[in-house]
Amino acid sequence: MTFQAVYTSEEKIKEIRNQFPILKEKINGKPLIYFDNAATTQKPQTVIDAIVNYYSHQNANIHRGVHTLSQKATDAYEYARKKVATFINAPKSEQIIFTRGTTESINLVAFSYARAFLNEGDEIIISALEHHSNIVPWQMVCEEKNLQLKVIPINDKGELLMDAYESLLSNKTKIVAVNHISNALGTINPIKTIISKAHAFGAVVLIDGAQSVSHLKIDVQTLNCDFFAFSGHKMFASTGVGVLYGKEELLNKMPPFMGGGDMIKTVTFEKTEYNELPHKFEAGTPHIEAGITIANAIEYIESVGFEFIMEHEQHLLQYATQKISEIERIKIIGTAAHKASVLSFIVQEIHPYDIGVLLDKMGIAVRTGHHCTQPIMDRFCIPGTVRASFAFYNTLEEIDIFIESLKKAIAMLK
Repeated sequence: MTFQAVYTSEEKIKEIRNQFPILKEKINGKPLIYFDNAATTQKPQTVIDAIVNYYSHQNANIHRGVHTLSQKATDAYEYARKKVATFINAPKSEQIIFTRGTTESINLVAFSYARAFLNEGDEIIISALEHHSNIVPWQMVCEEKNLQLKVIPINDKGELLMDAYESLLSNKTKIVAVNHISNALGTINPIKTIISKAHAFGAVVLIDGAQSVSHLKIDVQTLNCDFFAFSGHKMFASTGVGVLYGKEELLNKMPPFMGGGDMIKTVTFEKTEYNELPHKFEAGTPHIEAGITIANAIEYIESVGFEFIMEHEQHLLQYATQKISEIERIKIIGTAAHKASVLSFIVQEIHPYDIGVLLDKMGIAVRTGHHCTQPIMDRFCIPGTVRASFAFYNTLEEIDIFIESLKKAIAMLK
């Protein structure tokens, strides 16, 4: 499905929604309103069809067979790699490493690059906005190598304190790892500035792009990041597949993350010679059909267009923020000047979980809890939030229903 300029906005959103079968589902007898897009996005029919097509017509292992099915599967998988490279403007498709997701991509850098090239006393900087997957791997390698982990603090709006960041940087800084967009608060971080300041001290920079890749147009060359990680399932593709982009010179000197099939050139009992990029980091049989669906998801995103996506999602966020601000006893957590379509809030004297359960009974899917960001919740002295996160298939009408349902839930829990 390609969307033309002749569509009005309403017509375009209606056509988009028709491409997502699950949006026609009913939950507890109510039409589904899906506001948990920061956790995972729903899948368009083109992605679902790609999965069925793979198992119906292409199913075979890749890179190893000379028979037709293996060649077809390999071609489809490698086409997806090229699509990803073009999508984020990577110089070469060989710089695109397929992983199981953002978490594995970050772990790959932590346990390949950091373990190999950092020494006792070196420092790694992360931020107070990070998902656990961009905290724990660095803690693990710091404990193993006796490194120092430093944290960029945030203000009450949920924005990074850039003066504090600059004060943390030194010649001991070897890695800076920050997210592009906070999954818990929606804060869009000034990553281009973060990257350039880190590079001034010779540090390499990893960007966790899990929350940004489906909302913003990414250009890794313009950003000049050293590594960029994201997941397929947060950009309308399948679960179980992710991407690590890395600069070629860094990837070439890094040791393999795992050993096994396809990451080798030759194996003897005396010595193993490793494969070239990207295969050096892709041991074993991958999640083939999931990798293939990334191409379909990218094509779908491009057919919708980032200009429309960014404009519509910001409209949803502004509308929802205004409406929810009018409800007594609600406090929004995360009020950064630059935000993606994430709205986190608490209701005074009511646990987020209770709100989430009642909203579910009304057909509305939101996320409750700490969102794998316990340090953020500690910073605001709260157990968690209710999080509504929007995608381009969501509507103002859905927000109106959400607001009225939220009012009912609060009244029931008084």
